[in-house]
Amino acid sequence: MEILYLLIPLAIVLMVVALAFFLWTVKTGQYDDLEGEGYRILMDEDDPLIPGNAARKASSGEKDQAGATGSEADSNK
Repeated sequence: MEILYLLIPLAIVLMVVALAFFLWTVKTGQYDDLEGEGYRILMDEDDPLIPGNAARKASSGEKDQAGATGSEADSNK
Protein backbone atom coordinates (compact mmCIF):
# COMPACT_ATOMS: atom_id res chain seq x y z
CA MET A 1 0.00 0.00 0.00
CA GLU A 2 2.86 2.36 0.76
CA ILE A 3 4.21 1.94 -2.79
CA LEU A 4 1.16 3.85 -4.06
CA TYR A 5 2.55 6.99 -2.40
CA LEU A 6 5.44 6.72 -4.84
CA LEU A 7 3.71 5.35 -7.93
CA ILE A 8 0.79 7.78 -8.14
CA PRO A 9 2.92 10.98 -8.09
CA LEU A 10 5.42 9.33 -10.42
CA ALA A 11 2.63 8.49 -12.87
CA ILE A 12 1.29 12.06 -12.69
CA VAL A 13 4.75 13.54 -13.34
CA LEU A 14 5.29 11.17 -16.25
CA MET A 15 1.89 12.12 -17.70
CA VAL A 16 2.68 15.84 -17.39
CA VAL A 17 6.04 15.36 -19.14
CA ALA A 18 4.41 13.37 -21.96
CA LEU A 19 1.69 16.01 -22.36
CA ALA A 20 4.28 18.81 -22.43
CA PHE A 21 6.29 16.95 -25.08
CA PHE A 22 3.16 16.36 -27.18
CA LEU A 23 2.14 20.03 -26.97
CA TRP A 24 5.68 21.05 -27.97
CA THR A 25 5.54 18.81 -31.06
CA VAL A 26 2.18 20.25 -32.09
CA LYS A 27 3.43 23.81 -31.54
CA THR A 28 6.55 23.25 -33.68
CA GLY A 29 4.53 21.77 -36.56
CA GLN A 30 5.71 18.18 -36.40
CA TYR A 31 2.31 16.87 -37.51
CA ASP A 32 1.49 19.44 -40.20
CA ASP A 33 2.47 17.47 -43.32
CA LEU A 34 2.84 13.76 -42.74
CA GLU A 35 3.06 12.71 -46.40
CA GLY A 36 4.94 15.65 -47.93
CA GLU A 37 8.44 14.54 -46.96
CA GLY A 38 7.79 11.06 -48.31
CA TYR A 39 6.76 12.49 -51.68
CA ARG A 40 9.51 15.14 -51.69
CA ILE A 41 12.18 12.48 -51.95
CA LEU A 42 10.50 11.11 -55.09
CA MET A 43 10.00 14.48 -56.80
CA ASP A 44 12.52 15.70 -59.33
CA GLU A 45 13.87 19.13 -58.38
CA ASP A 46 13.52 20.53 -61.91
CA ASP A 47 9.99 19.22 -62.41
CA PRO A 48 7.82 22.07 -63.81
CA LEU A 49 4.81 20.76 -61.86
CA ILE A 50 6.41 21.95 -58.63
CA PRO A 51 4.95 25.47 -58.18
CA GLY A 52 8.23 27.26 -57.39
CA ASN A 53 10.17 25.54 -60.17
CA ALA A 54 7.75 26.51 -62.94
CA ALA A 55 8.22 30.20 -62.18
CA ARG A 56 12.02 29.90 -61.94
CA LYS A 57 12.22 27.93 -65.16
CA ALA A 58 10.07 30.45 -67.04
CA SER A 59 12.08 33.40 -65.75
CA SER A 60 15.45 31.82 -66.61
CA GLY A 61 14.34 30.92 -70.14
CA GLU A 62 15.45 27.30 -69.95
CA LYS A 63 14.13 24.91 -72.58
CA ASP A 64 12.34 21.75 -71.43
CA GLN A 65 14.72 18.84 -72.13
CA ALA A 66 12.20 16.18 -71.09
CA GLY A 67 9.75 17.15 -73.84
CA ALA A 68 12.33 17.16 -76.62
CA THR A 69 12.18 14.31 -79.11
CA GLY A 70 15.17 12.37 -80.46
CA SER A 71 16.65 14.86 -82.97
CA GLU A 72 15.81 17.87 -80.81
CA ALA A 73 17.47 16.30 -77.78
CA ASP A 74 20.61 15.48 -79.79
CA SER A 75 20.87 19.02 -81.15
CA ASN A 76 20.65 20.49 -77.64
CA LYS A 77 23.69 18.57 -76.35
